[in-house]
Amino acid sequence: MAPAAGGAVLALSGGVGGAKLALGLADALPDGQLHVVVNTGDDFRHLGLHISPDIDTLLYTLSGLSNEQQGWGVADETFRALEALGRLGAETWFLLGDRDLATHLRRTELLAAGRSLSEVTAELAARLGIGAHVYPMSDQPVRTTVICGDRRLPFQHYFVAERCEPAVDGFTFDGVEGAVPNPAVMSLLADDVPERVVICPSNPYVSIDPVLALPGFWQALRDCPAPVILVSPIVAGAALKGPAAKMMSELGVPASALGVARHYCERYPDLLDYFVIDASDGTLAPEIADLGVEVATTATVMKSREDKVRLAQFVLEIGHP
Repeated sequence: MAPAAGGAVLALSGGVGGAKLALGLADALPDGQLHVVVNTGDDFRHLGLHISPDIDTLLYTLSGLSNEQQGWGVADETFRALEALGRLGAETWFLLGDRDLATHLRRTELLAAGRSLSEVTAELAARLGIGAHVYPMSDQPVRTTVICGDRRLPFQHYFVAERCEPAVDGFTFDGVEGAVPNPAVMSLLADDVPERVVICPSNPYVSIDPVLALPGFWQALRDCPAPVILVSPIVAGAALKGPAAKMMSELGVPASALGVARHYCERYPDLLDYFVIDASDGTLAPEIADLGVEVATTATVMKSREDKVRLAQFVLEIGHP
């Protein structure tokens, strides 16, 4: 297998889909060259614990602990603590496995001791033997709210408790105006460290928009000399994981790679340099190119570890002679 081109890479990721490509990038790059900034708009407190679903999905994926069949949580998980909590009258709609619970307990303990979310995340990653750098998008809380008619649902209530069933009218990112983009990530950009920026295949509305909505962040990405490469989370009109296609349809946006490209190009002008689409969506390439972004086509469905590495290498070689 040929080595991947380039040096340090900054990746933006949500949960399952983003973590898959992040794993491929981690495999394709030497330890220490991958930097991943993760959405924390999904974070919430539950049963007194600080839970960071997207960070945990990334940590479990990069450390080899993840449940690959369901895409989230820990492999070989048990739920005895949750069962006991239910008998005691606690809410059990959010599935907390016994091994997963240890992560939330440790995170909450360290935060209560005065550590920042960035410091806690770095320690958890180190304890799990992860060679990549993992950063929460901000140390200040930003919380995604899903607007469903006259209802405003915290994201996890929409996503887990209500199984994404309510029709979506929009989103807010509460607290984003006063939040600061992760200082370590901003320093990387200010020092021109990344040789490329990769936006992993994640839900544009609830996984990537919260990150890019941080004051000054998407502009810093646009202005850095590294090419910004986005991998479409929509393949042949469907989201491989999660409710992205459903959300797009309910918002009146075509549930296609073209719809994703328009979202980014209209909301974040001149941000994207390359847009990677699946070969099955090749007929959309001319319309996407008309938006002012270069289109690259390959197989983007990641079913195996080899698929993840192959896509990562394709992304890392874009633009190289």
